[in-house]
Amino acid sequence: MATLTHDADMIMRSQRRRAVIASTVGTTIEWYDFFLYGTAAALVFPQLFFPGSSPYAGVLAAFGTQFVGFAARPLGAAIFGHFGDRVGRKATLVTTLMLMGVATFLIGLLPTHATIGLAAPVILTFLRLIQGIGVGGEWGGSVLLSMEWGSAKRRGFMASWPQVGVPLGLLASTGMVKLMSSVSGDSFETWGWRVPFLASIVLVAVGLYVRLRVMESPDFAAVKQTQTVVKRPVWEVIKTQPREILTSAFIRMSEQAPFYLFITFVLTYGTKEIGFSRDQLLNYTLVAAALGLFSVPFFGHLSDLIGRRLMYGIGIVATALFAFPYFALLNAKVPGLALLAIVVSLVVHDMQYGPQAALIAENFGTNVRYSGAGLGYQFASVIAGGPAPLIAAAILNSTGSSIGISWYIVGCCVVAMVALILMPRREQSAADPTIALQQNASGVS
Repeated sequence: MATLTHDADMIMRSQRRRAVIASTVGTTIEWYDFFLYGTAAALVFPQLFFPGSSPYAGVLAAFGTQFVGFAARPLGAAIFGHFGDRVGRKATLVTTLMLMGVATFLIGLLPTHATIGLAAPVILTFLRLIQGIGVGGEWGGSVLLSMEWGSAKRRGFMASWPQVGVPLGLLASTGMVKLMSSVSGDSFETWGWRVPFLASIVLVAVGLYVRLRVMESPDFAAVKQTQTVVKRPVWEVIKTQPREILTSAFIRMSEQAPFYLFITFVLTYGTKEIGFSRDQLLNYTLVAAALGLFSVPFFGHLSDLIGRRLMYGIGIVATALFAFPYFALLNAKVPGLALLAIVVSLVVHDMQYGPQAALIAENFGTNVRYSGAGLGYQFASVIAGGPAPLIAAAILNSTGSSIGISWYIVGCCVVAMVALILMPRREQSAADPTIALQQNASGVS
């Protein structure tokens, strides 16, 4: 009996590690693809797919296609949330990874406006739509697969590991763009920009290998065993927990909207308004992203100790306080101060992003958790991340100053703090991981 228990513990620990690795690797690949588009939208897409426009109009058009990906994310959350709560986390995550990878690879093959005219931006927009659907369905499953294999006392830490996919994806995409910018030189806008997109197909193959080796989460296995699977989970969670979905979306205003200013809009602002080189800004972003590999899980772990709401609230306040110093440091036009601005901006972001996954996911019952958490998380893409670069570009164009952008960040923080206060509290308990082991042994997926 003792041997059986020991073997079960060994298998459980092995599966827990696999779940964390599979979730983190998968989200890294998904975010690599998603961020790669944002970087290209800031640096090369205006002239390649929207030529003949004024610089401002070209930037708006490129960021507009980027917004399409954000708008599609709630759709992806609804589609794959349904299957994630009906079929399981694992199978759904394999599908989202393939969808994202194929769309990104095809962007790398897409002819530009000079070759096929208006068809080029139309196809680009469609592929961005597919990317958005893929990443919209990815987040909920990755977070749940990792979190649901963890103990109830360490859910903040466990759920933070898929969040590490953001700095890893940012690090990988920015690094690839920088590498190809250096290798291709003046040919970067001709063919160099395509290589990072085409390389994503290799990453997808690695991600699929890792994900196919992990078992279903114990929480979902328990739902299957007790036959409490909801027939229409998306509709059920919208009907019964609308407040949880809405507050989950609005608490992200202080995290997601500033984040896409800090990593995407800054490339346009830094090169065109301040005069930094593209390579300088990419280098600074690499440093900040590397720091996120440690800060995201650290703040997730800290949320297990002091509470997720407190940790998240500290992050909201820190972001608001840094809104004006951020642009002041950039506008000084001193390389060291610009590096400091970019690094600190992502640290205050990580204060929220580390505990965010568990904070949102714990609002929902296991049988609707993929749908509820995914919808709440991805609705923020429409109100926060998607429009943020567009709003910042419009403010800058109309005022010629960054002050209005700083006030925009502060306003996002105020909205997020109100949502955090209004977010309902729900007690959570983790399922017994041995249920998943037992179901695997009996052939239940």
